[in-house]
Amino acid sequence: MGTSIHELSMVTVISKRIVDFFRFMGSQLIEAMEVSGFTLVLLLESIYFTKNAISKHREIFKQMYIAGVKSLVVCSIVALFTGMILSLQAGVELMRFQQQAYVGDLVIATMTREMGPFMTAMILTASVGSAMAAEIGTMKVSEEIDALIMMSINPVKFLVMPRVVALSIMLPVVTVYTNFLGTFGGGIIARFQLNVSFDTYYMHVLDSLRFKATYVGLLKSFVFGIIISSVSCAQGLRAMHGAIGVGKATRSSVVLSFLLVLIIGYFITAIFYGKQV
Repeated sequence: MGTSIHELSMVTVISKRIVDFFRFMGSQLIEAMEVSGFTLVLLLESIYFTKNAISKHREIFKQMYIAGVKSLVVCSIVALFTGMILSLQAGVELMRFQQQAYVGDLVIATMTREMGPFMTAMILTASVGSAMAAEIGTMKVSEEIDALIMMSINPVKFLVMPRVVALSIMLPVVTVYTNFLGTFGGGIIARFQLNVSFDTYYMHVLDSLRFKATYVGLLKSFVFGIIISSVSCAQGLRAMHGAIGVGKATRSSVVLSFLLVLIIGYFITAIFYGKQV
């Protein structure tokens, strides 16, 4: 009898844990769908309000300055060392076959296709995207957003649209700068550690610079800019419960932006290059 009661209690506990697990997964799925829907609607509203971009040009230029000029120092350091690492790692392997002269081909192809857009998006997510989420989140929890609505000012038109436009423009621009510095950093390593002359290195760089790789990389940057800005603004607008909510919104914006940049970046690469494999 005791054994039967014990077995029954174990079954009850296991059943409760299974139910709790599916309840948790269901709640997470519902929340994910809600966040996705909110962000998508916010993005569509921002695209609609781009018709007012000229009247909001001062705010757009301000956000472009924040996203572009203020990020150049960090982007410069990261881009330079990214190119140096790529050149060193590729050159070490190519030296085994006495083909280190082709290191420029690998550096420019990698920077323009993947590393340039990806590294730039990561930097701007951590600096600009998090700042957007924190700024708008602070306005939300301090009821400034509600005040804008009470004054018949649309928060999407006033706050979100300029940030989406600015980041979608500046991220490709900063990506070009990142590609240039990364290639330059690779040339330094090629010259002083791989014994490849600058003339040989840049000749291979120019020979391997493809229009398709360039526009695919810039397309990625443009899409990444839209993703980072819309996700960051959406998380900021969903912030609640004071400073804790702002911190949570900022953290969520960075994590979601990182994940979406990785996932969307893969699918863009698969669309343009997948059939060539």
